[in-house]
Amino acid sequence: MENYIEHLQQQIALTPEQIELIKANLIVKQFSKNEFILEEGDYSEESFFVEQGVIRSYTIDENGKEHIVQFATENWIISDRNSTLCKKTAKFYIQAIEDSTIIILNDEMAKFIANLNPDYIQAQLSLVQNHVRHLQDRIILLLSATAKTRYQEFIKLYPKQINRIPQWMIASYLGITPESLSRVRKEIATHG
Repeated sequence: MENYIEHLQQQIALTPEQIELIKANLIVKQFSKNEFILEEGDYSEESFFVEQGVIRSYTIDENGKEHIVQFATENWIISDRNSTLCKKTAKFYIQAIEDSTIIILNDEMAKFIANLNPDYIQAQLSLVQNHVRHLQDRIILLLSATAKTRYQEFIKLYPKQINRIPQWMIASYLGITPESLSRVRKEIATHG
C-alpha cells in the first residue's frame, strides 16, 4: 500500500488526512504465482497497481501461441483497457508471474481520490498518454528494430526485473523465439 501512496504523491499533493482516507478505502489483494487476475472474455472495470510482484498481460492467437503484451512490476499499473475504458470483454489474460500484491483501482476509487484532490484527473490523463506513447514506441520496435535492439530496449525498460521474468516470456514479449533470444544474449555478452 505504501508504494501506491508514494506513486500518488508523485502525481498530486495529498495531506496526511487524505492519505489516511485513501489507505482506508484501498482494496488490496494477494495473487499466487501463475494465478489469473483477469482472463480473456471476462469483464472488468478495474486496473491493477502492482504493489509487489511481477504481472504479465498476454493474448493467445488462433494457433494457441501466447503473445506477451506487457509486464508490470512494482509501481506499474496494468489493465485490459478494452474492458476498463470501452466497457467490453477483456482481450487479454493478466496473470501473476510470481506471488504478487495488487491494489485494485476502479471508477469508485478514482472518483473518491478525485473528490479529495481534483488534480488526480489530470494526473491520470497524463499516465494514459504516457502509456499510449510507450505502446507506440513498442509497436515501432516490433515492426522495425532488430532482435538485439528490442532486447536492449527491454533491459532499459525492465532493468531490475530481467532475472525475475522467465526467458521464454521475454522472448514472447520481444516477438522472437527463445533460441533467438539466447543468441542475442550471447552476442551482447561477447561483443556488447
